[in-house]
Amino acid sequence: MWTYEHQAITTATPDALYRLWTNVTTWPEWNTDLQRADLRGAFTTGSHIDMLSAQGTLTLRLTDVQEHHAFTDEVELDGLHVRTTHRLDALPDGRTRITYRMEITGEHADTRGAEIGPAITGDFPDTVAALIRHAER
Repeated sequence: MWTYEHQAITTATPDALYRLWTNVTTWPEWNTDLQRADLRGAFTTGSHIDMLSAQGTLTLRLTDVQEHHAFTDEVELDGLHVRTTHRLDALPDGRTRITYRMEITGEHADTRGAEIGPAITGDFPDTVAALIRHAER
């Protein structure tokens, strides 16, 4: 298994951040890697998100949606299972911790995940920073 995690702290509330997550068509405003994002159905477990980037179209399946707290999406890529969890934790001081965690499993995930994982997660810090800027407005 290959894993990567990025965390950041913001003054934005979990509700404000979650609203940005559920408004999938606006993801390209704060995720500059995306040209387009479309949600098929409601933002609930079992729905799908089609994302268009310079690398092509990718369809994610929402596998665990916890309203105002977290969501997990999954996709199969070249025989590897890629799971990304996005989590919001309200902190005692009123701020919110955002966590993006990716896990890649499957045959040879230790080596193949180490090859493709950094390409996928390389923009996590910038994406989370842009999400924070949008939510704090």
